[in-house]
Amino acid sequence: MTLNDPAVSVVVPVRNEAGNIASLVAEIAMALDGRWRFEVIYVNDGSSDDTEAELTRLIGLYPWLRRVRHKESCGQSCAVRSGVAAARASLVVTLDGDGQNDPAFIPALLRALEAGQPRIGLIAGQRVGRKATGFKKLQSRIANVVRNAVLRDGTRDTGCGLKAFRRDVFLRLPYFDGLHRFLPALVRREGYDIGYVDVVDRSRGAGVSNYGLWDRLWVGILDLAGVWWLIRRKKRVPEISED
Repeated sequence: MTLNDPAVSVVVPVRNEAGNIASLVAEIAMALDGRWRFEVIYVNDGSSDDTEAELTRLIGLYPWLRRVRHKESCGQSCAVRSGVAAARASLVVTLDGDGQNDPAFIPALLRALEAGQPRIGLIAGQRVGRKATGFKKLQSRIANVVRNAVLRDGTRDTGCGLKAFRRDVFLRLPYFDGLHRFLPALVRREGYDIGYVDVVDRSRGAGVSNYGLWDRLWVGILDLAGVWWLIRRKKRVPEISED
């Protein structure tokens, strides 16, 4: 593989996930090796555990593994954007760093994205058999119903970290904290269609979740209102003909 011209960049945002990195890196390589030229970019979002040391060790083993580091935690959306900005490929895949997203589904997302170009801008994973507490499943179900009622984005599960998209489309989206939860609506706003692939959810590996309900509930409501406003204010570019 030529490291300077990968076909796919896999972006993995992490905070305090040292115990999950080695196994997930190996699974990503297994899913892609021999199918696409690839690079894997881990974004260390201000971790306070051994995440940085583990990444340093693994980078010495895998020439296709790269790292972006935030000195302090800036949130998942910021970490994803930092990784996409650093990506060398035109196609990007994202997945969560806790091991719940199975890399075995990456090829299906990429094939769907490649088959749908240039009309398709995003392929979103949709979790089935979700491994979460009943309370988390309920809060996600309510959030998805409310979001879909307001934005009409046609997506049943925007919380799945497994996504594949065109890098140029992503970088044109308006950036804000919480962007990763509204990608389908914002990609549609740019005039692209969305595709979906069912993916099987897994239990978290090591560690504990870095995200809760109450620390993002009110921010999510404000973000929803903001995205609704952005969609309403989007103006079509007129088709121009000259005689």
